[in-house]
Amino acid sequence: MCLAVPGKVVSIDHRADPLTGLIDFGGVRKQACLEYLPDVRVGEYVIVHVGFALQRLDEESARASLELFGQLGLLEEEFGDAWEQAARQESGSEAR
Repeated sequence: MCLAVPGKVVSIDHRADPLTGLIDFGGVRKQACLEYLPDVRVGEYVIVHVGFALQRLDEESARASLELFGQLGLLEEEFGDAWEQAARQESGSEAR
């Protein structure tokens, strides 16, 4: 399954063509195309599907969606091991 996942815009590369930005999906960061939202700002939340930010989303809705996706195991399915690794690193419990 391929989800449209909410994430927070961490940085924007205005020199890139197409316009891209780094999006944080609750600990997993990935680049996404921002061409459909050229006036998006750092700190805003967007919905990303197959590498494209498609629309803005308010923070409350984004966090609720991420929590629900996590409970259902959909984030692990979407992001695989990278999601689990980022969660361990954030909690400081990464095995050494």
